[in-house]
Amino acid sequence: MGGVNRTNVGGAGGPGSAESSGAAGNAGPAGVNLLTLRSHNAALVLDLLRTAGAEGISRLELAERTGLTPQAVSKITARLRTDGLAAEAGRRASTGGKPRTVLRLVPEAGHAVGLHLDRDELTAVLCDLTGAVVAQRRAPLDLGAGADAVVEAAAGEVSALVERVSVLGVGVALPGPLDHARGVLHRVTGFPEWDGFPLRDALAQRLGVPVVVDKDTNAAALGVAVGGASSARSVGGSFAYLHLGTGLGAGLVIGGTVHRGARTGAGEFGHQVIQLDGPVCGCGNRGCVEVLCLEAVRRGDVGEAARVLGVGAGNLVGLLDIDLVLLGGRTVAAHEETFVRGVGAVLAGRARREGADSAVPVRVAPGGARGVAEGAAQLMLAPLFGL
Repeated sequence: MGGVNRTNVGGAGGPGSAESSGAAGNAGPAGVNLLTLRSHNAALVLDLLRTAGAEGISRLELAERTGLTPQAVSKITARLRTDGLAAEAGRRASTGGKPRTVLRLVPEAGHAVGLHLDRDELTAVLCDLTGAVVAQRRAPLDLGAGADAVVEAAAGEVSALVERVSVLGVGVALPGPLDHARGVLHRVTGFPEWDGFPLRDALAQRLGVPVVVDKDTNAAALGVAVGGASSARSVGGSFAYLHLGTGLGAGLVIGGTVHRGARTGAGEFGHQVIQLDGPVCGCGNRGCVEVLCLEAVRRGDVGEAARVLGVGAGNLVGLLDIDLVLLGGRTVAAHEETFVRGVGAVLAGRARREGADSAVPVRVAPGGARGVAEGAAQLMLAPLFGL
């Protein structure tokens, strides 16, 4: 089978173009150059079009909010319209002169696939440029079946999902540890045979489109950080996403940005030791939060699992002074109230002992069962908007 269809989104001005001039203090991280959309300024404009929604935004407002000159905004929006990424959304009354034309993002102009490769299940979603899910698939998966079998299964699900659309690329999320920058897996807990496997390159070669690989927890955290009302921006920019399913890990967002660490190893939350003489964990240590949580769940003592998870969450709160704890994963989904209440109680007790005005809130993460897959799609989409 050949590669999937690929959208060719043209660049909106390179570093030396007129579109790159005239910016006044556009601070922020530059997006990854996935789609030859080389201009950071174009990404700023696209993000404002995205957040404006169907109502759209005028060129004058774009200039005011980006600090770009009206001429630069006109050049950027003209190119975006040529590429099919932006379209007119009507006219708006002006305080003087003729009515202003407003522009909107065209969500269907591009799509990204998000793949969640769990230890025993594959979830795939097809998202438009706004991140909205337009199609999804789910299938059993054996992560221990070997690289060739997993790559083939993943490629088959992607190809079936994008049969009639073009895609920008595929974001893949799975348990870590792994090297996000190179897309290479390390010793995934319970599956040491994956150590050193170049998953990104293998899938990219198989599918014929760009591929980005990250940990499941980082992907889910990214999905929240660039999302709507539950986004990191609404809670001050720093939170921890704790994922308890077949394993336990964390995604950390600090200052509105996913924190991966210098070696992309941040967030191995499940393997912090909290009981020195505890049971042996799959990682080789004793008394890790992960093994204690999972053993409690297997015994049917979900309340104890929530308490243990709360102790680990308390360590994070004390270390990073985060604003929010979000809980996700299939085990949490099966006992949402118990986990929110149990983790919240531990954090509340910690806050009282420290004399804090209030405890860090605990909530269930948005996205439900497909939250990780949606976040994986954002691995491809977010850089397009400079996020």
